[in-house]
Amino acid sequence: LPALRHRGVRVFDTGRTQYFFLDLQNGHLCIKERVDREKICAAAAKCALNFEILVKNPMKLYRGEVQIQDINDNSPSFPVRNSVLEISEYTAPGTHFPLEKAQDPDIGVNSLQNYECSESSYFSLDVKSGDEGVKYPELILVKSLDREQEAAHNLILTATDSGHPVKSGSTTIQIIVLDGNDNAPEFTQPVYKVTVREDVAVGSRVLQVTATDRDEGPNAEVKYSFFKIPEKFDKTFKLDPGSGEIEVTEKLNFEEQELYELDVQARDAGGLSSHSKVLIKVADVNNHVPEIVIMSVFSPVPEDTPLGTVIAIFNVQDRDSGANGEVRCSIAERLPFRLERSFDNYYSVVTSQELDREEVAEYNVTVRAADGGSPALWSSAVVALRVLDVNDNAPVFAEARYSARLPENNAAGALVLTVRAADADWGQNARVRYRLSEGRVRGAPLSSYVSVQAETGALYALRSFDYEEVREVGLWVRAEDGGAPALSSNVSVRLVIVDENDNAPQVLLRRWRRSQLLPAGSGALRGVPASHFVGIDGVRAFLHSYSHEVSLTADSRKSQLRLSGGSCCDTLPARPPAEASGDL
Repeated sequence: LPALRHRGVRVFDTGRTQYFFLDLQNGHLCIKERVDREKICAAAAKCALNFEILVKNPMKLYRGEVQIQDINDNSPSFPVRNSVLEISEYTAPGTHFPLEKAQDPDIGVNSLQNYECSESSYFSLDVKSGDEGVKYPELILVKSLDREQEAAHNLILTATDSGHPVKSGSTTIQIIVLDGNDNAPEFTQPVYKVTVREDVAVGSRVLQVTATDRDEGPNAEVKYSFFKIPEKFDKTFKLDPGSGEIEVTEKLNFEEQELYELDVQARDAGGLSSHSKVLIKVADVNNHVPEIVIMSVFSPVPEDTPLGTVIAIFNVQDRDSGANGEVRCSIAERLPFRLERSFDNYYSVVTSQELDREEVAEYNVTVRAADGGSPALWSSAVVALRVLDVNDNAPVFAEARYSARLPENNAAGALVLTVRAADADWGQNARVRYRLSEGRVRGAPLSSYVSVQAETGALYALRSFDYEEVREVGLWVRAEDGGAPALSSNVSVRLVIVDENDNAPQVLLRRWRRSQLLPAGSGALRGVPASHFVGIDGVRAFLHSYSHEVSLTADSRKSQLRLSGGSCCDTLPARPPAEASGDL
């Protein structure tokens, strides 16, 4: 029971009136509307109310049926409490006079079972059964009438059922005996039958009844009329009193009334009458489109929903009958869904392929329902589905690797470069944040050299770099999304420090002394170890020219020698400055 409360249980009745509800406290199916069997099922032998229980998470449909048992809660009743029947005194014994029948909406033994008539020496009662078991009372004249002896007769007609207890209803019949005119009209048929399409035009002629009277003169003139038919039938058809033609006065509807049973009376000028029945059967035509009712939709649907999950449930009805009411439903084949038939008129939309929100974020599934008529009628309904994002994509950097060149002596806080990553997911799952992976530079934490802005991916230098100390920094930046659990990816960043000419050259030379007499005009000093001439950065190369003073004891003069990088390892060419001429 607790699971029911959390799964959004709903009860649907097949009809428009919702008779049931589910008590979630105890799981009982309860009545919320009074159930009137006669209103729901009329005279049908079996009466059942179908209902569906829809359960969500996951969505599933269950079907149930409640059998409605009849109780004897209706008494037989006649349309009128008093009726008048006029009969000529010349009417021959054995003549039948149809009487108005009673109605009892109950079924079986609780329905109308019999008629009884008060005693009379002139009349007896005959009860006939129709095609569907309906009982019709008829009055039979058993002996000739004499108006002079008795001008009127009063009878009580009683209809009874066989319920427990027995219920009944009565009507009073007053029979007026007419003088003269010894022949009543006679119909050519005791029963007239015709079938008409339900789309017959208003004003169309349905059939014609005919009665003849063997009298002559005014007594042979016959007038036709409906004899005590239901009011709704009287509005549907019109009987021409002179010709006996019956025409349609309002549109027919097979789904509301399949058969019309009309009592027709032919009456002559002398007051004699006879009766006949007219049975008008309505033929169904395909004039109703299928009706689609969306009962429940599971939206938004997570993109990792398993195959076969029910996404929507709908009901389809066609009020036509036969092939005209047989409905076929379909959806487009290119969609990742399929239709499954649950019950007679219920369908489920289920997943048939994996969903990917990054490819399609929303679906408008058009359900098409077509009947079996010719031509077929169809209708459609749209099931709108939104795909819910699942964190199934890691951030992807715009480049496979990043590199940047940063001149040394940069200002602290200088922008080095910006890394960018995109996430194909949506919302929080697509929100990317950046951070540095742990590392060290010359024994110090990487985070003391550079930092990355979490929201933008901008990489900043936290200190001024010195090319002579650090020439290159390698690091990793991680991009992480906001999903749970989070997904991430890494990218390498290479930071190259560019040297600037920020140091004066220095010659690092050990103290040494060598005495050597050179001939006048000598152009070189030999034996000077070049390895002692080093740059400030310790590289054994003469990147520039160096100057050094050499004391010459020959004449106690000082000359300036310019040593070039092109010298060999043990010979330093001695070139006097341009302004100094003469031999060394």
